Amino acid sequence: MIRFAAIVALAASLHAEPLTYAIDAAHATAQFSVRHLMVSNVKGTFGKFSGTATWDPANLAAAKLEATIEVASVNTNQPKRDAHLRSADFFDADMFPTMTFKSTRFHKSGSQLKMTGQLTIKAATREVTFDIDGPTDEIKDPRGLFRRGASATATINRKDFGLTYNALMEAGGAVVGDEVKILLEAELVRK
Repeated sequence: MIRFAAIVALAASLHAEPLTYAIDAAHATAQFSVRHLMVSNVKGTFGKFSGTATWDPANLAAAKLEATIEVASVNTNQPKRDAHLRSADFFDADMFPTMTFKSTRFHKSGSQLKMTGQLTIKAATREVTFDIDGPTDEIKDPRGLFRRGASATATINRKDFGLTYNALMEAGGAVVGDEVKILLEAELVRK
């Protein structure tokens, strides 16, 4: 009878429910990088965001992520540029205060973990695939909370999302590049 109970307990642990985590915004960053004047990259961050993740390393089909970013929290360390990014020329933060991402699947491509989902900026929703570094193994922090970490990178074309403003330089070429590199770093705290 004891052996049967041990087998049932082992089987239950093998089919455990996926764990749910909240993004710890105090230990996370949402960054972007875009070409400026075709000679350098301008980098920025979004300071206000939230989200949840579900993870079961044995069952990628159960994994998911949902995140929301407040676009008015954009920061490139230049107040005039940040105000312009919040304007209708770019994010139109008054009309579209958030951007969202909802994963549709996690999958492997060789040894690379990938996350595909729907990114919505302004009124446009497009499928985007992120390369994932992690998630790390779960650890217990000094306060007794269980945490994982992960990084995600992707490149999008800003014009696909209605961010079409640009000016042309006298010598030709655009002031702002079309490709935007996205880097997300997050600590996830188990709920």
